[in-house]
Order: sequence, then structure tokens, then C-alpha cells
Amino acid sequence: MAKSSSMADKLALVLLYVFWFVGNYYYNLYNKQASMKAGGKDGGLTVTIAVMQIVVCAAWAMGLWLIRRNPTPLLGLKAPAPQPLPAITKADVISLLPLTFCYAFAHTAGVVALTAGSPAFGQIVKAAEPVFAAVINTLFYAKSPSLKKWCVLPVIVGGVAISTLKKESDGSYSVPLDLYVLAFGSVNNVFAAFKGSENHRARA
Repeated sequence: MAKSSSMADKLALVLLYVFWFVGNYYYNLYNKQASMKAGGKDGGLTVTIAVMQIVVCAAWAMGLWLIRRNPTPLLGLKAPAPQPLPAITKADVISLLPLTFCYAFAHTAGVVALTAGSPAFGQIVKAAEPVFAAVINTLFYAKSPSLKKWCVLPVIVGGVAISTLKKESDGSYSVPLDLYVLAFGSVNNVFAAFKGSENHRARA
């Protein structure tokens, strides 16, 4: 019985990863399309798109609290999970403000980075997020990754860079450098790194 339950959990995890991957692909696709229809980085609506996404997510979360059920496990062939209202105090809300601040800035900068220019180059910059996280955890949280993890970081970034190489007409390959995307992607990575550490501290 325990083995059967373990296999079901593994299958659920695989399915959730598949749905996450497919959802992330279409999210980036529709994000780019929405940005282009709104005039791109010169249209002045990219941040508005990012903020509206946060509003929709907040409405979704409140809806789950109202029905007291989370249907997400259905994607892994599991029953909906209980979603009770969080029992938090005013002090809890105040302590979570740094986390929400980092989340908002990371999300907004990430949307700009992936829609204002080349999505391929944006993905390369975002792939460097673990590097930013490692540095920030070391400098601000006294939690330096192990040597093995430090050694893996260049492989991650390099792998994404290789996968996004663009073939030129002369047969050579290049990466489309975009300083605008680099700037916002780096801002995203910084706040995403702080968000991860603050989230870990909040859940401790």
C-alpha cells in the first residue's frame, strides 16, 4: 500500500512539472504577444500588464480561500487539497512586507525583461538567477552554497545560453545582446534572490 502511494505521489509530481512547463511556455508566449499589442517597451503598458497579472493571482488566491479548496492537485490526479483561511496577525503581515515587496518587483522586472526585447536573451539573463541567489545568500544571509553548487552554476547559465544561440546567415552563431533586457533581467534576479531567502525565513 505504501509503495502504491509512493508511485502515485511520484506520478503526481511528474504531471505537475509537465503542466508547469507547458503553462510557463504559453505564459511567456502570451506575455510577449500582449506586450507587442500594447506597443512593446515604448508603449508604456508593460508594467501595467505585470501589475494586472498580480491582481489576477491575488483574486485567484482569495477565491481559493473562499471555497476552502485548492484544485491544483487535480492536475496530478489527486483530490483537491484543503485551503483554509490563514490565521495571521498584524505582526505577521508586517513581517511579510519585505517578501511581498521583493515578489512585486521581481515579477514586474521579469515581465519587462522577457517582453521588451529578445525573449531568448531574456531567458539567458533569467537563467543567471541562481548565481544572484548564491551571491546574495552569501553576502546578506550568511548561507553560502556548497562548492559543488558553485561549480554547477556556470553549467546552468551556459546551457541556457547555448540553447538560445541564433544562427546567422553566414553560418555563425550569436547571442542577441540587449542592454535593456539585461538591466531589467538583472533587477528581476536580484529581487527574486531576496524573495527566495525572505520566503524561506518566513516559513521557518
